[in-house]
Amino acid sequence: MSGRRVVITGIGVISSIGNNKQDFWNNIKANQHGFTLGNWFPGQSDELQVQSRVKDFSPLEHFEKKELRRTDIITQYAVVATKEALADSGTDFKHLDPFRVGVIVGSGVGGIMTTEEQIMTYHNKGFNRVSVFTIPMMIANMAAGVIAIKTGFKGTNYCPVSACASATHAIGEAFRAIKHGYIDAAITGGSEGCHIGFAYAGFNNMHAVTRSKEPDRASMPFDKERSGFVLGDGAGIIVIEEYEHAKKRGAEIYAEICGYGSTCDAFHETGPDPEGRGGAKAMELAVLESGLNFNQINYINAHGTSTELNDKTETKAIKAVFGEHAENIAINSTKSIVGHLLGAAGGVEAAVTALQIKNGLVHKTLGYKTPDPECDLDYITEGNRELEITGAISNSLGFGGHNASICFKNIK
Repeated sequence: MSGRRVVITGIGVISSIGNNKQDFWNNIKANQHGFTLGNWFPGQSDELQVQSRVKDFSPLEHFEKKELRRTDIITQYAVVATKEALADSGTDFKHLDPFRVGVIVGSGVGGIMTTEEQIMTYHNKGFNRVSVFTIPMMIANMAAGVIAIKTGFKGTNYCPVSACASATHAIGEAFRAIKHGYIDAAITGGSEGCHIGFAYAGFNNMHAVTRSKEPDRASMPFDKERSGFVLGDGAGIIVIEEYEHAKKRGAEIYAEICGYGSTCDAFHETGPDPEGRGGAKAMELAVLESGLNFNQINYINAHGTSTELNDKTETKAIKAVFGEHAENIAINSTKSIVGHLLGAAGGVEAAVTALQIKNGLVHKTLGYKTPDPECDLDYITEGNRELEITGAISNSLGFGGHNASICFKNIK
């Protein structure tokens, strides 16, 4: 499919290993994860579990007090990451028609912290004490809406909600909107903030999160002893724009987005198709759109959740798409460092992929020690690796069977 070229020119990140791109990237290179032990259920249990929480985030540096009373944490994260991404891109796009700049930012669960807080208020204090701002704070699209309000961008604006694939769908749809000429630039990615016992309990009781008490052996994708993901929060926002526009203004370009695949397993509410057919097709479609040869793909940022089913199924999917070449592909999981950011995961992982392409370095998959015969590809377990990435894929596979893959290439 022909169309205009789309490139990444700005990156903003809020995460457990840094609240800006540089701190985030420095900790990625240093193999420093963001996991700590904490109590998810104060007053109910003294048991400690592994967490991956954003640290030292100071919203008052970015918002007035009255704004914070009407703004859920997902919007705060997204707005701050957007400010950084725009600064990193070197432009505010004010020279463009505002209807030519879009905002597509995904979230898997929306303002769940507001939802919990206001439901408690309703039951304990009565209906007339529920905040007038409850609805705009809890709905998942408000991060995209507030970003537009603050930037003045009036182009296409919405929020894909597809569980753990939300941010990758957002980026893919923004890529297509630019590629096919509907807009010239976009703010895109994902934001999530659900660090509350209620959310953790849901994942814990369905045996999705790890019950490890060892932060260094909590998130260990593709390891035989993996036991579930570490629940994280934060945001990953990128600025993407049409290549000729970026080139004309002398922008620094991290990478080109060149393909996007989106499918559904149509199999189970939470479990993947055991053969990985949906994930495989998403990768195949992304590569086909990219124009790259399948043998040019030499790096994959895997969904890699550290769950029993995902990791072996994703391995099958990669083999199904690439055949013997799968053994030549360097694969890692950023969730081994920051945990699983749910609807924001794809945004952070797209940022990591772009940074790795730009710097010619792919990070180690942390926590890995014990090989699994069903996960037998190259998961970069020995340490960071220098690599000239010719073609890359970032995968996101969400509950409901939602699969999204983005293909990137180096631009020189």
